Amino acid sequence: MVLRRCIAGLAGGLALVGLVPPATPAAAATTPALDHVFVIVMENHGYSQLIGSSSAPYLNSLLPSGGLAANYFAVTHPSLPNYLAMVGGSTYGITSDCTTCWVNASNIADSVESAGKSWKTYQESMPSACFVGDSYPYAQKHNPFIYFNDVRNNAARCQSHVVPYTQLSTDLRSAASTPNYAFITPNMCNDTHDCTVATGDSWLKQQVPLILASPAFTSQRSILSIVWDEDDSSGTNQVPMVMLGSGVSAAYRSSVVYNHYSLLRTFE
Repeated sequence: MVLRRCIAGLAGGLALVGLVPPATPAAAATTPALDHVFVIVMENHGYSQLIGSSSAPYLNSLLPSGGLAANYFAVTHPSLPNYLAMVGGSTYGITSDCTTCWVNASNIADSVESAGKSWKTYQESMPSACFVGDSYPYAQKHNPFIYFNDVRNNAARCQSHVVPYTQLSTDLRSAASTPNYAFITPNMCNDTHDCTVATGDSWLKQQVPLILASPAFTSQRSILSIVWDEDDSSGTNQVPMVMLGSGVSAAYRSSVVYNHYSLLRTFE
């Protein structure tokens, strides 16, 4: 059922994470469809390391115009099972950053396509489309789609949907060429895994405005979520999730407890 209604309506989804007030049934029924969903996944820093941090001025500058899930948690450690949870709704029993632990299950891509919509994952520093394996600073463990058999084993599908990040700027030139669902992963430095919070914040400062200024965002109903996969391996595992775009209440903070499964259901 994952993301079966990804583009079906905005009010119910955003109300799930508390970033807009819950709509009445009548309002929800007339809410215009959501045209584009962008998800940027960063790495290995907790809520208190980011929100209010002087090392993340750009991230914090987004809060007055967006929503913040202030009680949001990753589902486990390490990275890979968290990524799988975001796009598949399960960790599939995976407890490591394995590279050949393939998954035979449906995922968000299947649901988006079933709805007649488009999707891509943009992977920074990936050597080529549908690349399998590691090639630093690209890490396969941060590319959940390559683990799903129905993506990886379908060459045409994989080549056209699992692409290097450099393709995003081309796709953003028009709303028509921008996928309805875009899952974006910076490389191992820019996602703050191997480099500093300041490095990741600088990357966001350079890249997020390109999305926000794109025709898909300025002329259609679009949402951008920025989330961290996990914290610094603590038991708490609290991370921030920031949401910007159509219908998001400015400067809103939700104290309700949510996690990566909630993010998936948000766009269901």
